[in-house]
Parts: sequence; C-alpha cells; structure tokens
Amino acid sequence: MAERITGHTELIGLMAYPIRHSSSPAMQNEAFAKLGFDYAYLAFEVGADEIEDAVKAIRTLKMRGSNVSMPNKTIVGQYLDELSPAAKMAGAVNTIVNDNGHLTGHITDGIGFMASLKDNGIDPIGKKMTIAGCGGAATAIEIQAALDGVAEISIFNIKDDFFARGEDTVKKINENTNCKAAIYDLADLDKLREEMDSSYIFVNATGAGMKPLEDVSVVPDKSYFRPELIVVDVPYSPLCTKMRTMAKEVGCKTMNGLGMMLFQGSAAFELWTGKPMPIEHMKEVLNIHYDD
Repeated sequence: MAERITGHTELIGLMAYPIRHSSSPAMQNEAFAKLGFDYAYLAFEVGADEIEDAVKAIRTLKMRGSNVSMPNKTIVGQYLDELSPAAKMAGAVNTIVNDNGHLTGHITDGIGFMASLKDNGIDPIGKKMTIAGCGGAATAIEIQAALDGVAEISIFNIKDDFFARGEDTVKKINENTNCKAAIYDLADLDKLREEMDSSYIFVNATGAGMKPLEDVSVVPDKSYFRPELIVVDVPYSPLCTKMRTMAKEVGCKTMNGLGMMLFQGSAAFELWTGKPMPIEHMKEVLNIHYDD
C-alpha cells in the first residue's frame, strides 16, 4: 500500500458502526492494486448521528465515494443528490459515487447476494424463500430476489420500527413483480416453522450472529431445520454463527455472507472504476470459502 500511495491517490471509504471486523478494505485495496487504480479504501466508524457530516466530508475531501453499512443504509439517502432506481425502491443505499460533487446512492447488496448463490450452485428461482430481516441489506435481498424470479418470499421481523418498512417492501414486491410476498412477526414461532418447512432456502439478514450478537440466533433451535433446507447467514464475522452451527448439525447445506460481501463489493468496485473486479483472484487472495 505504501508503495502505491501518491499525491494523486483518491480516497474511498466504508462508513458504518461497528466496522473494524470488515473484510472490505483488504478486498477493495487488493483489487485496486491488481488492476492499477490509484485509490485507497479505508474503514471509518460512523454512526447514524454522524452520517450527515460524513457525507459532507465526501464532498469536501473530494472522495471518489464510499460504501455504507449498518446503521446508516436506510438514512444516508436523504443527504445525497440522487438515488438509483434500485436504491429508491429498496429505500437503502450501500454505495455512494461522487461525480464532481454530485453524490449518487446505489444498492448492490441484493445483486451481490443473488450472484453469490449462483456462484455456489444454489438456484432459488421459481422457489420459495423465507428470510429474517427488514433492514437495508434484507430489503435489498428481498427486492432483488423477487425481481430475479423467486416465486414466493416469506419475511419475518420483530415488531420494531423496521416492521412497517417490511410491510412496504411486501407491497412493492406484490405490485411490481410476479413474486408473492408476505410478512410475519418473528415472535410467531409456529408460523416461522411452517414457512421454513415449505421453503427451499432460509436466510438470516439481521444482525443476529454478528458482533456483538454472536450468541444470538433468529431460529430458536435445530428442530426448525431439515436436511433439504439451504441455510444462509448474511453475517460473516464470525464465519460460523450459532444458527449455521445448528443447521450444519442437521445436515443442511449452509453458506456464510462472504460471497455476498465479495459480489456486492464487485458491483461497487465497478461503479467507482468502470471495470469489473477480478473475482477469481480475489477469492484466492482472501481465501474466501462460502461454507467455512
């Protein structure tokens, strides 16, 4: 890194809290170096009460852009000049591109998630998905899955401020795609079991399992799983969460969120540089395995 930093090097950020566990800086900087782009990618611990000032800094410092993660995805859009159609529909942003002071918000999470499934030999098209979560990443996954052709999506979330967002997502999916969507209270464990029993794939897209919630699982115990069910945990730190451990014990094919991280990062990389990320090189360098 030191050898390639010059007076012309442009900065790209990652703004979230917490974020020190992220693999994105290593991934993006390696890709920039591999393809000869004069960018440096750094992680900044920025919370919801600081994101407005952080967006101002993107303009002031003439940064090329930034990634955005929890808890900022659903609130950062109001401080930007423009949203992509997908970001507008999802109501969330995970990538900001700065074109001479004009900031555009994009969402690449859903694209990354669906691409990672395909890359791992998982095909949910025409099938049923049950997913926990109504936040920024979850919403992007739900909308992209519906647009790509998943036949049915059952969404579960606790009755918090995000539940209404989930209801809005269901409305958008049902009105704008051929997918059938519904939302349920995560506290209704009988319904959760019923929907999981009829699903091809179950996805946890909440923060449960991720630092500092390593001991939390949205699924109470392993009796909810069956061997034919594919189980995906979007969190990837730690790599094997409590939920995935239970699913593995039952014999489920499981997957962590590293693939999604790689492919959503690749989509962001292309937005900043105009070139695709060298995916196979990145897998090798970062030792990325979906089923760790």
